[in-house]
Amino acid sequence: MKIISDNLSTEFSISKKYTNNIVQLFEEGATVPFIARYRKENTGGMSDMDLRRFYDRWQYLVELEKRKESILLLLAETTASDVIKNKIRHATTKNELEDLYAPFKKTRKTRADEARALGLEPLAALVWSGQCADTPNALQAWCQRHLKASIAANVAVEGVIDIISEAVANDSELLKRGREDLLTSGLLTSRVMRGKKELGEKFRDYFDYQERLNKVPSHRLLALFRGKKESILKLGVTLKDEDVFPASLVSGHLNALFDPSQPTKTPLTRVQYRYLNLAWQKKVFPKLETDVLAQLKDRAEEGAIHVFSENLQDLLMAAPAGAHCVLGLDPGFRNGVKLAVIDPQGNVLDHGVIYPHSPQNRIQEAQTSLLSLIKSHQVTWLAIGNGTASRETETFVNTLIKEHSLECRAAIVNEAGASVYSASPTAIEEFPDLDVTIRGAVSIARRFQDPLAELVKIDPQAIGVGQYQHDVKASNLAKSLANVVEDCVNRVGVDINLASVSLLSYVSGLTTRLAQNIVLYRQQKGRIESRAELLKIKGIGDKCFEQCAGFLRIQKGKEVLDQSGVHPESYPLVRKMAAQLSLKVEVLLNNPSALQSLTASAAPDDFTYRDILVELAKPGRDPRPEFRYAAFDQNVHTLEDLQEGMALEGVVTNVAAFGAFVDLGVHQDGLIHISQLANRFVKDPRDFVRVGQVVNVTVLEVDVPRKRIALKANGL
Repeated sequence: MKIISDNLSTEFSISKKYTNNIVQLFEEGATVPFIARYRKENTGGMSDMDLRRFYDRWQYLVELEKRKESILLLLAETTASDVIKNKIRHATTKNELEDLYAPFKKTRKTRADEARALGLEPLAALVWSGQCADTPNALQAWCQRHLKASIAANVAVEGVIDIISEAVANDSELLKRGREDLLTSGLLTSRVMRGKKELGEKFRDYFDYQERLNKVPSHRLLALFRGKKESILKLGVTLKDEDVFPASLVSGHLNALFDPSQPTKTPLTRVQYRYLNLAWQKKVFPKLETDVLAQLKDRAEEGAIHVFSENLQDLLMAAPAGAHCVLGLDPGFRNGVKLAVIDPQGNVLDHGVIYPHSPQNRIQEAQTSLLSLIKSHQVTWLAIGNGTASRETETFVNTLIKEHSLECRAAIVNEAGASVYSASPTAIEEFPDLDVTIRGAVSIARRFQDPLAELVKIDPQAIGVGQYQHDVKASNLAKSLANVVEDCVNRVGVDINLASVSLLSYVSGLTTRLAQNIVLYRQQKGRIESRAELLKIKGIGDKCFEQCAGFLRIQKGKEVLDQSGVHPESYPLVRKMAAQLSLKVEVLLNNPSALQSLTASAAPDDFTYRDILVELAKPGRDPRPEFRYAAFDQNVHTLEDLQEGMALEGVVTNVAAFGAFVDLGVHQDGLIHISQLANRFVKDPRDFVRVGQVVNVTVLEVDVPRKRIALKANGL
């Protein structure tokens, strides 16, 4: 629709040509990763993040227009005026639209409806316009003259108040401005419910609390709403004079409350002000308070989802250790340390269980078993899960490495979600004959090799990098996290001959069924030798091929460009480039001098040409950072070992709006509060730290009973 296109062009500050191109691509089924990577000419080089926002906004506007059409059809059966219908056609938000429609979609009978049934609406209109006095005697006299049934004076008074109050509360312009004013100048208050102080100890900071609505951060809002949900806190919104109709909302248009033909610039009368105050107390403020609290909750949820999404992106894009033979250890005391050896491609070579810790203390036996696995499989890295007994296991492993002068190293790996994966249908399908505990060790080893390839098998909500994740709408969170995973997978690219179904299913254009077909084809036929071969796989047609091919990598295949991020549709252009320099395509790859001469002839707005040159310079380049792991202090194993002033190395496990959590190897993350991240003002902790980052910190305070560690970042 032209209206939608115009709105999008204005909001995103792009030409209508690009807006129409993007909408057309989405309507044709193109994915965000594909458009962002291979259709830059159509978008003006818009990033994947902006395209996500564009898509969401486009969907919102489409739904808004559909809702308008639906409401207008419903209003055709009512007495709604042309003025109302015109306002509906020009509504810019769903809230505004529903405010306009609210008076016509009664779900239950109100007190105002009962008053109208008595015939009191004309009387309310006369009182409002000043044509009838609002004294009980005057109201009763009017009823005696104009109504057949006898009506008591008090009933007439209450009826007039109810009708006027509902009319004021249904005024869409008033509600819109009221919400804006409340959000700007209102205070959010919180009080502890009677008799809930002891039960709600964790919410004690909010037992008697107030803060400007426009200043409350999302994490605090979610804590408040959790307290409300658990019936510990009572939340409310207050204004300076909350019993009085705000002067900022007074408008001449209220004169026409019952009669649109009335002049709208006449100053309101004393009587009208009195009814406005009654309406404010009875209807308007309670409605606005409910609406604003709902808006605050939505805002807080958006903030929490944003934090979770960005943390997940950092975790998925963490540096891979690479193709090593890795021994994964899932530590434990009573149930032992589970072991799994995997080869550089992630295949399980061996597994077992050792019991080096109490109560068994079978140290010698454990050393012999571990030493045998390391030597027989030439293990280069030991990846130790960071759960129970991780530091004890690390000490045991490092002692063994030192005593036997082994050429391998140990690293602590975040095992969040490994237990969820090990009992999942995906894990059962992968390893039907392995015990659930051994699958956990396999997951730890594989996520050390390649976090992205392994973590896509786990529900993102189980990975543990969220902030109040259980307090947000599950569907919104799942959608946002799925988008993050999709973007990360396609940014890195996927080796089609090694990738699992879980990983392939996130590739642009592929579904789980198509991913399964690829793996089945691989199992039956063997190695896939070219991207063109994809078209032989069941379900992959030309459109699907267009969307997915550029993100799938084939190492040492028939076509040298298949290892790169160059899309097959651009292969002729690459051959033309090579011919221009009298070179073969394979010679053009990783050839700085040749590519430099081509760069000089590239037009500034020729995104495809320039992207191809970047890709040819480092074909299949992994955008993730260089691998680094945290070296925990070997003298610090428990909370009690920590001392104020200690300088330690740790790894960031989670970033929230108020700071960053850091694993120091003591089974309890410490917190670098936002005020301790740097020696200058920090607006967003993610400007300084990311999940998975290795950081140097100083211990500020250790509260053992409450299991709290306060930290200060060094050198950020």
